[in-house]
Amino acid sequence: MAVSNLEMHALFVLGDLRARLVKLFHSRFVYVTEQTAEGIYIAEIDTETALVVDDKPGLKLKVGDHFSAAVLPSREGGKFDIKFREIKMTVYGIGDYAYVTSPEGEGVVFKEGQTVMLVFAANQQLEGGLTKTLKAITKKAATWPKGVLKFKPSKE
Repeated sequence: MAVSNLEMHALFVLGDLRARLVKLFHSRFVYVTEQTAEGIYIAEIDTETALVVDDKPGLKLKVGDHFSAAVLPSREGGKFDIKFREIKMTVYGIGDYAYVTSPEGEGVVFKEGQTVMLVFAANQQLEGGLTKTLKAITKKAATWPKGVLKFKPSKE
């Protein structure tokens, strides 16, 4: 009985999270960052040149050859796997992600261990001060006081 509840929870919570990501990729410019206490890696995806495939029945999203996200079954009832180049994260539910907004756009911050990944849909292409802007957006959900991740997840 408990497994069924977890599966339904995964379907709704993680399915909604996937739908939110799909919406973000409707923007022309999407920025993906991986950040730790030591530093940040930033990539820009131009969705006009990267094919965006939304497989609703399979609960998958694929963007070009570099980004994918999918709701998959797991022993815990469900997981959300995100892959960007060599970066891989697994989200199990509420507490592992946070929605963020700023005047520049909106995004989702995912957490795994001491690392976070930001997927950010910009209203327009970000120019100049890219690192500073994306770090400030990530800081709404994640900080590293004394080198240890402090994360503020969304309550949804």
